[in-house]
Amino acid sequence: MKYIDLHVHSNMSDGTLSPTEVVELAAKKGLEAIALTDHDTTRGVAEALKAAHRLTEAGTPIKVIPGAELSASYKGKDIHILGLYLDYKDPELIKRLDAAVAERDTRNEKMCKNLQAAGIDITLDKLRADCPDTVITRAHFGKYLHDHHYTKSVKDAFTRYLGDNTPYYVPRNYLNLKEAVDLIKNAGGIPVLAHPLLYKLPKEELNSVIEELKAYGLKGIETFYSCNIGCDESDVRRLARIHNLVMTGGSDFHGTNKPDIDLGTGRGNLKIPATILDDLEKIR
Repeated sequence: MKYIDLHVHSNMSDGTLSPTEVVELAAKKGLEAIALTDHDTTRGVAEALKAAHRLTEAGTPIKVIPGAELSASYKGKDIHILGLYLDYKDPELIKRLDAAVAERDTRNEKMCKNLQAAGIDITLDKLRADCPDTVITRAHFGKYLHDHHYTKSVKDAFTRYLGDNTPYYVPRNYLNLKEAVDLIKNAGGIPVLAHPLLYKLPKEELNSVIEELKAYGLKGIETFYSCNIGCDESDVRRLARIHNLVMTGGSDFHGTNKPDIDLGTGRGNLKIPATILDDLEKIR
C-alpha cells in the first residue's frame, strides 16, 4: 500500500522546513506524493517540484502536487479551502494571493504595534528573521513570544495575546467562500474543504456550509486528518457520501511548529491511501 499527504506546509508560510527539505523528508518516508499547501501562497511550489524531479531522477520517486490553503470568511469564522493541482503560475492566482499576503502584512503590522504597546519587543522583520520570504501567520507570533520568554508556551501565547478575544488581536479581511472557490477553480485547481470538524459548527450548519460551497464548485472534503479522534473520520466519511464529495487527507504538517504532527503519519496512525489520487485525477 502506498501513502500520500495532501496538506503540508513549508517555511514559505508557517512551517519550519524549506520546500526542498519537506520533499526530501517525504521521499525518505516513502510517500508516493505530497501536496504543498502553504497559507495563501504558492511561492514554494517551484522549489518543491525541482526537488521532486531531482530525487525522482536519482531513483527515489516522489510526486509534488501544487497547492495552497486559502482562508475564507464565514460569519466571522476562518474557513480554510485547499486548492489542489493549481496552476501555480496563473497570473490572476498570483495577483490575488499576493494581495492576500499584503493584507496579512497590514494586519500583522497592527498586531505588532498592539503588542509593542504591551511592552513586547516585536516587529515583522524580527518575525521574518529565519525566512525573509515567509507568509507571516499567528503561528509565527506564537513561536516568537514563546522563544523570547514572553509566554510559557505557544498555546499560552494564543490565550494571552493572539486569540480572537484578546485586546491585541486584529481581524483579517478574508475572501468570501465563493471568491476562494472561484480563485481555485479559475487556476485549474480542485477545491477541498480542509479539516471540517475543526470549525466546531453544529451539524446542520456544517451541512449548510458544505452545500453552499458545493454550489460554488467544491469537489472534495478532508476526511483523513491528524486531529481526528473517536468517530471523527466516520463522521466526515458520511459527509462525503451525503454531499457526493471526494475524500482527501492530510497531516497538516508544520515541522517543529507542530511537533506532535509528523509528515504522512500525523500523530502516529494517519494513513492516507494513494488511491485517492485516482479520484482526484478523474475530477481533473
